[in-house]
Amino acid sequence: MASIKGFFDKLSSSEPRFGEKISPEVLAQLFPIRNLSEEIRQSFAMENHVELIAAGTTLFKIDTPSDCAIYLISGSINVTDQNGRSYTVEAGSAQAKFPICCCTKHPTTAVALSDIGILRVSLNIMSVSNRFQHKALEIPEKLRDNQVLALFADHYQNHELEIPSLPKVAMRLHQAIQQDVNLEDAVKIIQLDPVISAKLIEVANCPLYLTVVPTRNCLDAVNRIGLNATRSLVIALSIKQIFTSNSQVIKERLEKLWRQSLYLSALCHVLAASSKQANPEDALLAGLVCDIGAIPFLSFVSNLPKEFIIEEEIKQAMPVVVGAVSATVLNEWKFADEFIHVALNSRNWYQNNSETLSLTDIVVLSRLHALIGKKSTNELPSITAIPAAGKLKNIALSPENTLSILHDAKAKIHAALTLFAG
Repeated sequence: MASIKGFFDKLSSSEPRFGEKISPEVLAQLFPIRNLSEEIRQSFAMENHVELIAAGTTLFKIDTPSDCAIYLISGSINVTDQNGRSYTVEAGSAQAKFPICCCTKHPTTAVALSDIGILRVSLNIMSVSNRFQHKALEIPEKLRDNQVLALFADHYQNHELEIPSLPKVAMRLHQAIQQDVNLEDAVKIIQLDPVISAKLIEVANCPLYLTVVPTRNCLDAVNRIGLNATRSLVIALSIKQIFTSNSQVIKERLEKLWRQSLYLSALCHVLAASSKQANPEDALLAGLVCDIGAIPFLSFVSNLPKEFIIEEEIKQAMPVVVGAVSATVLNEWKFADEFIHVALNSRNWYQNNSETLSLTDIVVLSRLHALIGKKSTNELPSITAIPAAGKLKNIALSPENTLSILHDAKAKIHAALTLFAG
């Protein structure tokens, strides 16, 4: 029982009032508590009650520390962001299935509009998904009949995965910088590919960088951007070569994946540059390669007999394979651990492996922002409620569940898309 209690360390206020016990049925609706075993949820429900709070009470204030995640079980609350704009969360709504706060520092202020019932649990609950990660592909029960997924899982677990090769110039530069190559020698490597050299100059002159004097040659471009940032950009600029297939069906999927990866990477760059909490070029690269595992999966599918290439099965299998396979590819390419962590966790809204804003946090925020308005809100948490949001500095979160800095940076994002699309 002690291990179960570790997930749900109850907080005590001066004189908390408690109502009915929390039911297992309610717990089964809450993210990510629903990912815990039924036994753990049942045990927790036997011992814990809903905390009752009177209308008008301030649950928490902006920038105050937090040591728990809070779920709204009954009633309604008003949430106000850093700009003074507000929105309402109702119990039973899609937003209430996610924590109204799960950060170590509150990014919003919440006030009870009515008498409410809340559930407080340990912030450790937000990492529950990571605790059960496996390197092997685990096929969900509901996808046991998915033939494509079953075949690929065997292929992957038998170490038969075909890893795409990183383009030569990108690989040579990546290795050279690890060996402390100087700037001039790095430029010689880059100039082996005239297309990448020209693109790098274009990048150095684009609106993503605050420049006055135009860059006219590769050496000046690398000098302006920086050696490590250049490595990230060269890999990003050359990586489109991998998104190819002879199969028309798979080719269309790869083109769609490329466009999505480009957009995500542009969002990551702008968010990192605006927050000044991460290297923008590293963030751009992280956004571009975090779903790279889809390429060997789709390549495998393209070699299957036609009767096995079923669109619905491919669509269902993608979320299961992409994280683990992306991590495998990046590990083979000798990427740093932080990029591998991004690949494994960029779809986990509640990952929280560091106190400061990490590359994974940036990709998670950018991915969630990209999905808002395109995916059912029943499947998405409020962007103000995820741990990554609480680590942002000097960036306001809007009540429409989107990052205002990304919403207002359309010109820069369009410029990045134009540069990398060609």
